[in-house]
Amino acid sequence: MSLQGIASGVTTQGVLTPENLITGEFPRIMRIATITGGQALPQGAVLGQITATGAYVLSTTTATDGSEIPVAILAQPIDATLDVEGHLFLTGEFNAHALTLGSGHTLASVTESFRTRSLFIRTNQP
Repeated sequence: MSLQGIASGVTTQGVLTPENLITGEFPRIMRIATITGGQALPQGAVLGQITATGAYVLSTTTATDGSEIPVAILAQPIDATLDVEGHLFLTGEFNAHALTLGSGHTLASVTESFRTRSLFIRTNQP
């Protein structure tokens, strides 16, 4: 069967799912760092840094090890059930709908902490 407008012999190469994390053109700085926490984390997870070790973990407001302060955004999904190296953003503009917040955090609380670090949150289409 031939469909009008479809060239013969064309094969589907897959589906492109556009990334919805990055918005705007503010310069992004990305670094590789140790990520821990005993869980799988999605791209866009809001991370805090543990003062004693320098490792990053999903930031929660109940933490008391320094990681309660949001300082970075995870650039890729990662399985951090063990300590692992991963990419994170230290600056840039990011879509609020694409962020994963730890318990106790709100977009407002994260936005305040991020502003002093040149991380900016915007609202794009989900």
